[in-house]
Amino acid sequence: MNLNILWFVLVAVLYAGFFFLEGFDFGVGMLLPSLGRKDVERRAIINTIGPHWDGNEVWLIVAGGATFAAFPQWYATLFSGFYLGFFLLLFALIVRGVGFEFRSKLSAARWRYGWDWAIAVSSFVAAFLLGVVFTNLVRGVPINAAMQYTGGFFTLLNPISLLGGLTVVMLFLFHGANFLTLKLSDGLRERARNAMKTYFTAALLFALGLFAALLFTPSAFSTKGVFSAVLPVLAAASLVVSRVMMGKKKEGWAFICSSLAVVLTVAALFTALFPNVMVSTTNPANNLTIYNASSSPYTLKVLSIIAAVMVPVVLAYQTWTYVIFRKRVKADTKTLTY
Repeated sequence: MNLNILWFVLVAVLYAGFFFLEGFDFGVGMLLPSLGRKDVERRAIINTIGPHWDGNEVWLIVAGGATFAAFPQWYATLFSGFYLGFFLLLFALIVRGVGFEFRSKLSAARWRYGWDWAIAVSSFVAAFLLGVVFTNLVRGVPINAAMQYTGGFFTLLNPISLLGGLTVVMLFLFHGANFLTLKLSDGLRERARNAMKTYFTAALLFALGLFAALLFTPSAFSTKGVFSAVLPVLAAASLVVSRVMMGKKKEGWAFICSSLAVVLTVAALFTALFPNVMVSTTNPANNLTIYNASSSPYTLKVLSIIAAVMVPVVLAYQTWTYVIFRKRVKADTKTLTY
């Protein structure tokens, strides 16, 4: 394995980590108004991700930074061509963060409920846009010989990418409901379990529809043949097993399987892409690859040394935070922190 392949794998791992962690985070945000019927219940739901949501978002920053450092041409083409989409994503993340911080600044019910809906809507928008972006990566976008995106904003909003956006939303709702069954107690826990059962069917059908569309239309998947269907099938199987485990009230295994489904979905997208990082619908010769879009060998070598030192430290720290805040949250005004 050369350094180009290594960094492609590392970038894929960073995005997989982001989708896994921020996936249930966004799912919790979207479920907030529907599961929490009272203010104290919505506060309990927020507290399940309170110690983690900002740390989870750092994975996206690190993934973007790794893309910039290891594959600068990929970064340039992606972030310039998808500029408006990423701007909307950033705006949604800002609104979401402000919602978490501002909802408890006043005790007025309308104030808090308004920010709860702002969290839910911004979580939906962020999840949807991420699905659109990653679907377009494997579907392909118009790129010329100068490695420049030649389409417009609405080029990105094609039927398959919109399906991809909705698939990610449903998958995150399912994943978030699974997470809440581990973190909540009493009636809220049961509502989360029911929500998980509700979104299971939608997540499975949308996921199967998306992968079928990508397999049978010109995309990175269609160039890989039958092999490219292995990981999507495993992801779908993980969703089914997660539902079975929840039916047996084995919530830990259900969450592990939904997490595996998310990770396998991201792995499927990057496997379909390899060795490309962006697919050109204008001409296959214009594809950005791990070689023509990468930094110099020396840069990759230095980055590898830094990553070898820092990545284990970051993983250990984030694992520690989840261990420390592992207890269930109860909807009780005497114990909740606002």
